Amino acid sequence: MESAVYSTTEDSMKLDNIKMENADVAIGHIMSLSDPDNPQNWPSYRKIYVSAVSFAFAFVVAFGATIYTAGISDVISSFDVSYTTAILGLSLYLFGIAGAPVITPHLSEAFGRSTVYLICLPIFSLFILGTGLSQTFASLAVCRFFAGLTGGPCLVLIEGTFADVWSADATNTYYAVLSMASFVGTGAGTISLPFVVLPPQKLTLMSFCTGPLVGGFIFASTGWRWTQWVTLMLTLAVFLFGIGMPETYPRQVLKRKHKKLGISPPNLAPAGSGITLHGMLQVTFLTPLTMLLTEPVVVLCTLYLGFNFAVIFSFFISIPVVLHGVYGFSIQQVGLAFIAAITGSILAASTSILIDRFTVRAWRKSGPGGIPALESRLYPAMAGGIAITISLLWIGWTASPTIRWPSPVLGTLLYVWGNQSVLSSLIPYIFDAYPPAGTLSALTAAASVRLALAAFLPLVILQMFTNLTGAWALSLLGFLAAAMVPIPWVLYKWGAQLRAKSKHGHEKMGVKQMGRLTRERDGEGISSVRMWGPRRF
Repeated sequence: MESAVYSTTEDSMKLDNIKMENADVAIGHIMSLSDPDNPQNWPSYRKIYVSAVSFAFAFVVAFGATIYTAGISDVISSFDVSYTTAILGLSLYLFGIAGAPVITPHLSEAFGRSTVYLICLPIFSLFILGTGLSQTFASLAVCRFFAGLTGGPCLVLIEGTFADVWSADATNTYYAVLSMASFVGTGAGTISLPFVVLPPQKLTLMSFCTGPLVGGFIFASTGWRWTQWVTLMLTLAVFLFGIGMPETYPRQVLKRKHKKLGISPPNLAPAGSGITLHGMLQVTFLTPLTMLLTEPVVVLCTLYLGFNFAVIFSFFISIPVVLHGVYGFSIQQVGLAFIAAITGSILAASTSILIDRFTVRAWRKSGPGGIPALESRLYPAMAGGIAITISLLWIGWTASPTIRWPSPVLGTLLYVWGNQSVLSSLIPYIFDAYPPAGTLSALTAAASVRLALAAFLPLVILQMFTNLTGAWALSLLGFLAAAMVPIPWVLYKWGAQLRAKSKHGHEKMGVKQMGRLTRERDGEGISSVRMWGPRRF
């Protein structure tokens, strides 16, 4: 009896301590600002490690998408299929990734982010292995689809992981980094095949985007299967790098903390991703469909992001055709030309970070009456949209034997800069525009649609070039891009009013005063409280 009383008292004391730690928790997803277990209170080296791991996992999945395109001609000859059929290896991979936003939140809620990372990547590698061993195109297509589906969570989770460990005022900064992971991964996948040439004992393992260049120019390809073997090797290296990744999802951190202390689970608000099967279906399927029809913010952002994703993935099909057909580039030279795309991605991340830092400083100095923080995240998209239009027309009308090859290649750099600037601006805008459940539904809609469009356009891009000529095909895309340039400007001007009228917004869902609160210490150690949109799901 005495032992039982002592045990109960001890558990009560542990629970009281946790309650004191969590006294300033905002909503169920946010841990105490003073809790040392809160990922945002971790030492910098630990935050950087977690960020690097999530970056690497996203990188290798993006890399796996486009490295395949460099071996398409060999796929055609190996399986006796048409060019359009061979492109299905890319499109089905992207369709697989498009399904990941629907299932990943539920996996993350049930098992935590680190567990999903460390289980999905090995499964992804098995399907990459299956692709490389395929003896029929049907087998290749099935394996590529499931590689995208099982690797997709690594691309989806990076958003939440960065939000777990970094403060709200770094939103555009970390979105610039995660966007770079996708763009550099796809760009590196395209430039890598020309460097994969020797027997395995002489093959240099590629690292991040500069790996193929650092490893040296290793001459000519040994076949499309090596695109999968290299992806497999890179996946293994990334997995070993990330095997010590700690959990960052606050809800899971709290649950594991309680379990470790031997006390009852924490009393958390219901998960934003839903609890019952109907709730899960509602949040990640039915509501996203509804928002695509009724939410102007989601419709406009999804339209712009979908168009940009479709064009960027079409570039990995069309640009090699243009450079080879017009300038006689070899596959090695085409690969090197994509260094311009990687450079554009790095420059886009850099400029987005600089704009973000400058905007945050200006907003702090201006006080409560300053620029609204949420709409100010649209600045990179305002500039990026103009760059997209100019670059598409530039590439279309300068890819000519009478104009030297650096012109369209530099146009590609400008296009990637603009495309990534839009991506790293609109996604964080959506992220903070709604409460947790609304955020999850909006992001699911935007992610699934843009990936589906990215999977579709490459299947018809060569027909567009054949029937319209390259100049007019790219001009058509340029005209569509020009029509979308006003989107971030419209959101900047009227976005706040549109969000206020939304039935999924803060006011209509009764959580106006429950936005994410972040306490920032000023130079005198006085805490100030700032309202941001919710940042976790």
